[in-house]
Amino acid sequence: MGIESLLIFLIIGAIAGWLAGLIVSGFGFGLIGNIVVGIIGAFIAGWLFPRLGFAIGGGILAAIINATIGAVILLVLVKVLKRA
Repeated sequence: MGIESLLIFLIIGAIAGWLAGLIVSGFGFGLIGNIVVGIIGAFIAGWLFPRLGFAIGGGILAAIINATIGAVILLVLVKVLKRA
């Protein structure tokens, strides 16, 4: 993995985490937290979507959308577990 790929990976994670924080109210983690949430969300979406037969496509925009949906799923699960 080159430095450019790593940089794009981190930028996509940051954008996805930030968008998920806006969608799921009550969550704001700062830059590092957003990157972590976005990357974990990308892994969730990468695992879940193929099993559901769901695909958005390729490219950076699709990666951001996939990671955002995964991050929203993660934040909703955290919110539900926090209430329990």
